[in-house]
Amino acid sequence: MSFLHFLSIPGFFDAPLAVRSIPQILTGFPMSLLLTVISFIAATIIGFFLTLAQLSKRAWLHYPARVYISFMRGVPMLVVLFIIYFGFGADALPAAVISFTVICSAFISEIFRSAFAAVDSGQWEAAYSVGLPYRKVVSKVIFPQAFRISIPPLGNILLDLFKSTSLAAMITVSEMFMQAKIIAGANLDYMTIYITMAVIYWFFCWLMTVAQTGLEKRLSLT
Repeated sequence: MSFLHFLSIPGFFDAPLAVRSIPQILTGFPMSLLLTVISFIAATIIGFFLTLAQLSKRAWLHYPARVYISFMRGVPMLVVLFIIYFGFGADALPAAVISFTVICSAFISEIFRSAFAAVDSGQWEAAYSVGLPYRKVVSKVIFPQAFRISIPPLGNILLDLFKSTSLAAMITVSEMFMQAKIIAGANLDYMTIYITMAVIYWFFCWLMTVAQTGLEKRLSLT
């Protein structure tokens, strides 16, 4: 490991410390992954129903959905996180999941709305012409096509969400960035650890991008 010293930049980057810190940082990866998966699934479900509310001709569904989406897209995630954690006194982990979910659901709803609009109107007409009710038209005909169209932008939301889980460290959730802060404080070398964190986040995002590209090719989206 002595060769690592040649990769160091005095006063800026300590390569041996960076390598030694990786195992402890990765102890927070399961929590980062858990936050990402739960929040993304919940946000996708909520986003779907928000899309239906947006498309509804009923004012009591359409306008509240639009207001919710506008508000959540315009408020920083950290602000929502602090409101739920400090303002409502929620525990750290539920506060993080709720915050990530409500913010991401607004963006996912807009993705689904655009995807629904991209589906040829003839698909709606054909489905109705064979006597399918609205629920089955959406679930069996429109949504499967819209979901395929949505995969690339949904992948971007997933990447952003994974990176945003680092904000949970601000309310003491023990994910990767929290572990990094502990190591940096113990060694009084924040620059080295933060550079290491940048590489770790980039690596996992690269893996997710590879998986997304494979899924797109499998579904003949590229």
